[in-house]
Amino acid sequence: MGYAEAAQLESDDYLPIADHGLIGDMRTAALVGTDGTIDWYCCPRFDSPSVFGAILDCERGGRFTLCPRNPSKTRQLYFPDTNVLITRFFTVDGVAEVQDFMPISVASTESNTRRHRVIRRILCTRGTVPFRLKVAPRFDYGREGHDLYFQDGHAVFTASSMTLALSTSVELGRDGNDVTAEFTLSEGQSTAFVLDQLADGMPPRGVEPGEAEQQFRETVAYWRKWLSHSRYTGRWRETVHRSALALKLLTYQPTGAIVAAPTTSLPEQIGGERNWDYRYTWIRDAAFSVYALLRLGFTEEARAFMDWLGNRMRECSFGRDHGPLQVMYGIDGRTELPEETLDHLKGYRGSAPVRIGNGAADQRQQDIYGELIDSVYLYNKYGEAIGTDLWEEVTDIVDWVCDHWDEADEGIWETRGGREHFTYSRLMSWVAIERTMRVARQRGLPSNFSVWSTQRDAIYRQILDRGWSPKQQAFIQHYDSDVLDASLLMMPLAKFIAPTDRRWLSTLDAIGNDLVSDSLVYRYDPNTSPDGLGGREGTISICTFWYVEALTRAGRVEEARLIFEKMLTYTNHLGLFSEEIGPTGEQLGNFPQAFTHLALISAAFNLNRALG
Repeated sequence: MGYAEAAQLESDDYLPIADHGLIGDMRTAALVGTDGTIDWYCCPRFDSPSVFGAILDCERGGRFTLCPRNPSKTRQLYFPDTNVLITRFFTVDGVAEVQDFMPISVASTESNTRRHRVIRRILCTRGTVPFRLKVAPRFDYGREGHDLYFQDGHAVFTASSMTLALSTSVELGRDGNDVTAEFTLSEGQSTAFVLDQLADGMPPRGVEPGEAEQQFRETVAYWRKWLSHSRYTGRWRETVHRSALALKLLTYQPTGAIVAAPTTSLPEQIGGERNWDYRYTWIRDAAFSVYALLRLGFTEEARAFMDWLGNRMRECSFGRDHGPLQVMYGIDGRTELPEETLDHLKGYRGSAPVRIGNGAADQRQQDIYGELIDSVYLYNKYGEAIGTDLWEEVTDIVDWVCDHWDEADEGIWETRGGREHFTYSRLMSWVAIERTMRVARQRGLPSNFSVWSTQRDAIYRQILDRGWSPKQQAFIQHYDSDVLDASLLMMPLAKFIAPTDRRWLSTLDAIGNDLVSDSLVYRYDPNTSPDGLGGREGTISICTFWYVEALTRAGRVEEARLIFEKMLTYTNHLGLFSEEIGPTGEQLGNFPQAFTHLALISAAFNLNRALG
């Protein structure tokens, strides 16, 4: 069966990826569809097994359905300046809305991660609206059975891994081991459904009269207070602030780590095999996260992420083939992320395999050291001065980079077709050494300048020699090739080359001609650069925002503005982006993606500054 046929058979049972909003409590998150269904929720952490996973298998994944019994039109929005999600239903007899949110605990300890509450508050604002409910959890990605019993009006789902309790004032029924209900609300009436994770031996918590409304108000107040610390006052303020709110939702508060996305295995091509688990923290996100957060004024978040990075640097092991650091880590800093396939799940619209864990953690990706040390440089510049312990760790890493930069790796895109001498990896090795030298000069810190400067200059000359294609008149993906790669849009952003240098302007034109499609940017062409995987992918949203920044710095500001604002038309109804944009304009890949929103913030900041 072809990709198109598989997608057609499955399409009616799945919402588009973009037809979702995100709620969370900075420990985990849930996707809520425009139809009122929670079809993705992992508990108690981002990287825990799913409880509701219908987005990956409409039959076996499990879901929390809450919607009118009669046909309705819907509109979904965030309560202004918050991460409280509202799904409004318009029926022939009335109007009602579901307010979805997860109360925020201010405690930041790991021990606090095992108490979670999802609140679904329903209000009828006009007429009369009959509703139906079905709560069908499927624990451990649908691999673990559960029992259901009722206790004092609560429905309690028990599995070997955890216990969940559903509390409400509505009379509940059962369908096997799932909970059902039907109820009707008239104008001015409201009710709530609260799903709690229960610790061992803990009774259901219940919902006191008015408690749901009180927690709604407290959650709204939390998000508005947090956003009030933003210093961004430029153009596209609402768009930038929505990206900031999304990034905050993707932050694991106990450690300060930011997950790449809250989902796994949402496909880069419907029916294809490019399906990965993004519920981890990539080292390369560091520079972008620190830069974006500091630019907006969120120094506390930048400091927390720097603490997380510092812990990883202290754990360095210099004898491993992939280098002293891993590409990615668990949100708690763990190093073991074994990749496995869940063959019992069909995948989103038939897009198998469904993967958990990520085998790329053991790849060698030389670029991460440049991004890591750039984040240290930015934090030292815009945040606070780094300490002596961190400096010693930085110098150990840069010494290792000086010894190993001229070796092949799998590159930024985590190719599975073998190692190459990627130009971007060389570029970021140059950044690692150059930024370390900057900090040393600025602070008068002890350094190994003679070695560092020699290796820095050697990398620079090698890139100009072997990373340049006379045929393409452009910098290329890897040595001994003529393949273009959008990652090289970072060259002027990283200050390796002047943004108006003739070689760079020629490269920018080549990328625009070969990798840009109606303002959207492909990362490379898999046909000319096989990456070990079948099928194709969409345009990569982060690359489009890099393109905007490169155009801005090259002085093509009006062109950059047009492409930036055109890109914003591909966002979903809530201002959220996934990883990719498909051939017909649909969002593809894990959703929402932190990297994309980080790049959006950076592009908006620099474009706004260039426009004056």
